[in-house]
Amino acid sequence: ATMKFTLALGAILATSAAAFAPAAVAPRAVSTTAVNSFSSEIFDVRSVDMAGTTEQIVKGGRDLFPKLPKAFEGIKEVGVIGWGSQAPAQAQNLRDSLNEAGCDIKVRIGLREGSSSFEEAREVGFSEDADTLGEMFDIIGKSDLVMLLISDAAQAALYKEVFAAMKPGATLGLSHGFLLGYLESIGESFPEDMDVIAVCPKGMGPSVRRLYEQGKEVNGAGINASFAVHQDKSGKATELALGWGVALGSPFMFETTLTSEYCSDIYGERGILLGAVHGIVESLYRRYQRQGMSAEQAFIESCESITGNIVKIISTQGIKAVYDGLNDDDKKIFEEAYSASYMPAKEILQEIYDEVSSGNEIRTVIMHGKRINKFPVGKIDGTDTWAVGEKVRESRDEENIPLNPFTAGVYVATMMAQIDVLLEAGHPYSEVVNESVIEAVDSLCPYMHYRGVAFMVDNCSFTAKTGSRKWAPRFDYILDQLAYTAVDNGKPVNEDIITAFKEHKVHEAVTACCELRPTVDISVGAASSTKEIVIE
Repeated sequence: ATMKFTLALGAILATSAAAFAPAAVAPRAVSTTAVNSFSSEIFDVRSVDMAGTTEQIVKGGRDLFPKLPKAFEGIKEVGVIGWGSQAPAQAQNLRDSLNEAGCDIKVRIGLREGSSSFEEAREVGFSEDADTLGEMFDIIGKSDLVMLLISDAAQAALYKEVFAAMKPGATLGLSHGFLLGYLESIGESFPEDMDVIAVCPKGMGPSVRRLYEQGKEVNGAGINASFAVHQDKSGKATELALGWGVALGSPFMFETTLTSEYCSDIYGERGILLGAVHGIVESLYRRYQRQGMSAEQAFIESCESITGNIVKIISTQGIKAVYDGLNDDDKKIFEEAYSASYMPAKEILQEIYDEVSSGNEIRTVIMHGKRINKFPVGKIDGTDTWAVGEKVRESRDEENIPLNPFTAGVYVATMMAQIDVLLEAGHPYSEVVNESVIEAVDSLCPYMHYRGVAFMVDNCSFTAKTGSRKWAPRFDYILDQLAYTAVDNGKPVNEDIITAFKEHKVHEAVTACCELRPTVDISVGAASSTKEIVIE
């Protein structure tokens, strides 16, 4: 499908941007620590050891579907509003799971009148004739659970109309904490007479659907999700949130807060999940050619090494396994690259976190929406890097992709720097690992491996693709200017930085998460009801 940003969307976002004009705002202290002390009368709550801290999770699986009727008690109609990255996947997964569980719950899609997405919704089984597809505010008014999955910027523009359209006693469901950040920035809040919950898959929407489909024979596979209960007027909000996560196919769910979620999520996608990995590949591709490699080999040693080797090791064995598997000579190269890259990467990552937590990055997204009609989102895979990458993929030998130790050092240093910024801000390990590691290696990088950077970035949300485009060049620049020059000038390895990496407690937390990982690896090329986005 070709992504279309319509004049109507631009008008929506322009309205929001006017209300959210730029202001000089310093980073504010935010309470990011997740509650992580929830209970459930329906689902088993497990305690897991995350690097010496005890956190609670609910493990998913299709064998839990019989519990969905009780979790969704009182919900007769669900309205999934929007058709962006998350809505198609979540709507289909929820519909299929509830049907399998024997629930008499109608899942409807609500779209803006005249939206081109009506046809796409019809193609996967939603229709006006079956009363499962209609105009968004009409669907909102009918729904007991309103899953508001329109773009973040559109939420900021339309929240008053959404709240007004909801019937008394309905629950507002989100998959991102962005709207809370916006409301707090303008001194407003959610209406007090409603439950407000969030279930936030730690991966792009298409991967949520693909893994759900591909895991049906092994008791389920999917994308982990955080959940938050922001308001619990009914006393049933936690059970509904957990049921929603189980129905999506999440392998495990962990508790967060809306504030913690948006700070970590918006930050993460600008870092190693999207923006940073793009910048790393571009900078290394040029560097390796300067060192005498052909363009094809430079791409293999940079991008292919990350997406076809490094992330696969991290996915099943953990971050440190990348280093441990190297020979002594390659470990020295890794250490040189890691030592030189860690602080430059962390400098940018700390700036990103400050921009997010202060509200500045939310303003960026909304102001970008104001400009979208004049400056449409353009292609980001038109450089020589990605043209060569297309040729490399055509002749790829999947079993013999090299693990370049310098590439590994840069990539892992950036990932670890991202982890440290989150930990220093008070985020729990479950959130840190999912936002910095699991989402990168199990949801996003497989898309870049299959078809390049644009295929990865542009199948994410408007907020994500906006931030990735903004910050990728910053990583490219600072690594080229500070990290690689330090190596070339013979700067000694900082042994304290290397020791901190080797002894970092996050390795224990990643191992714990690897043990909870389903056996299914995502297949991006397999047949699926999901439709990925390609910007022409």
